Amino acid sequence: MTLFATVSARLLRPAALSAAALLAATAAQADPVSFETAQGAMELPAAPQTIVAYELASVDTLAALGHVPAGVPGPIYVPHIAEQAADAQTVGTLFEPDFEAVAAMQPDLVVVGLRSLKQKDALERIAPVADMSVGPDAVTDGLARLAAFGALLGEEDKAAELAAQVDTKLAAARAAVEATGGNALIVLTNGPKVSAYGIGSRFGWLHSQLGWPAAADEIDASSSHGEAISFEFIADVNPDTLIVVDRGAAIQSGDQNGLTTLDNELVHSTTAWKEGRVLFVPAAEMYISSGGVQSLMTVLDAITEGLSESAS
Repeated sequence: MTLFATVSARLLRPAALSAAALLAATAAQADPVSFETAQGAMELPAAPQTIVAYELASVDTLAALGHVPAGVPGPIYVPHIAEQAADAQTVGTLFEPDFEAVAAMQPDLVVVGLRSLKQKDALERIAPVADMSVGPDAVTDGLARLAAFGALLGEEDKAAELAAQVDTKLAAARAAVEATGGNALIVLTNGPKVSAYGIGSRFGWLHSQLGWPAAADEIDASSSHGEAISFEFIADVNPDTLIVVDRGAAIQSGDQNGLTTLDNELVHSTTAWKEGRVLFVPAAEMYISSGGVQSLMTVLDAITEGLSESAS
């Protein structure tokens, strides 16, 4: 080592020690933060700097707050989330974490949802884990998660602004539903297959939150996959509006699209088809990231615009 190098090292060492001391002091002075999860209140010693999120609704909401997680699952099927999280590290899939990748990131918090909830215990060996699942009422749960992330990250004002935007769009969608009148049937197409969702189901908030009467009351709401139905069922129910979630489009499967599936004489016989009220909602936002604040607004806008167009 040259004399210059030796002197430089000796001069730099106190500065490095000072920086380390400053960081330690900052960490010691950090205030603990408390926020609500799907399983109750949770507390962290400080606001998290590095977050890994396996719940795409949470990735959506965190991005809207300006805090894109450092680690996310792949693939991300939702276009706006994929764009916002383009620089994030992929740490497994929606269902299966890459535990080694997560451990290497040393996150301050890991967020799970319904698809990844069974991995919670294993992930807790690495870092604190928050269950931020969104249930059937995507609006109520989505707004609750928004408020929780706002409290966690010190972004309460931004969260309140976003919540107000959701409320405005919710009011517009309700007004459009009321102006349109009639009932609605929610179906999911999966290639050539069709299933129905009713009140209390994973898409049932379209009925409860928008005041949209259900065309069929007997649909089993217990399965996240819906109740398998026939085209005869759709014709018999004869909905005034047919709301369609195209699963193939949501997961980019390349399967037969929903319009092709429903383009048959039995569906043509319905009031919904005859009056041009077969409403395809944004598939990925409805099926993959339901409850994310941006996804909620996208779906609500689509419903308002779709009903307005059908009335013109």
